[in-house]
Amino acid sequence: MHFKVIIIKTIIKKKIKMANKKAQNEALEINETLNQSEAFFLKHKKAIIGIIAAVILIIVGCMLVKSYVIEPNEQEASTVLAKGQQYFNEGQFDKALKGDGAGFTGFAKVAEDYSSTDAGNLANLYTALCYAHQAKPDWKKALEYADKFSTGKDMLISPASQMALGDIYANNDQLDKAVESFKKAAKMADSKAADNTNNSISPVALKKAAIILESQNKKAEALDIYNDIKKKYVNSPAYQDIDKYIQRVSQ
Repeated sequence: MHFKVIIIKTIIKKKIKMANKKAQNEALEINETLNQSEAFFLKHKKAIIGIIAAVILIIVGCMLVKSYVIEPNEQEASTVLAKGQQYFNEGQFDKALKGDGAGFTGFAKVAEDYSSTDAGNLANLYTALCYAHQAKPDWKKALEYADKFSTGKDMLISPASQMALGDIYANNDQLDKAVESFKKAAKMADSKAADNTNNSISPVALKKAAIILESQNKKAEALDIYNDIKKKYVNSPAYQDIDKYIQRVSQ
């Protein structure tokens, strides 16, 4: 029994000694790593400090550009754009497009001069819509500017403008884009309605989308849209003859 106790004590001592040795080795490795890191820093101190300084300069530079260039440009562009919007809303599409000769240079020029701003982006859309609203619409020019417009800022445009984009795409045979725009117009209009049901723009836009889908022989998708119009937009003019479209696509 006494012999077993001695053996156990011996084993425990060995384990303690091994653990201590391991801890010492780990401490030495840590110290060596720290020493290497310190040596690396001292060796490359100028380069490291230079990189850090460059990063700080870039950050500060971006902040200064935003404060002294981007934001003032955005405000100036928005001010210029407002005059064109006034002409557009009054139906004076030529003045809105080409300028009034009294300070406002036209949407196309605003889009060019302020291309890096949200207002400049929006000017592309207005330019496209002006070409589409001419007595003889120039659909190719309208498409040229519609393609320059980034729809990422959807809150800047109205559902009616989104539907007009659909018309531009449709008249340039870009039917998939047209369908997408019409659907988006309906969704936007509904989201802004008190009961999530807009009975003026939404059913008209959706009907346009469904008619295009019919022309592409996508009858099942068109039927789904027609049925949605019948179910949801019962108080809209589009509801009155929707059965005719349902019957046609069901044959």
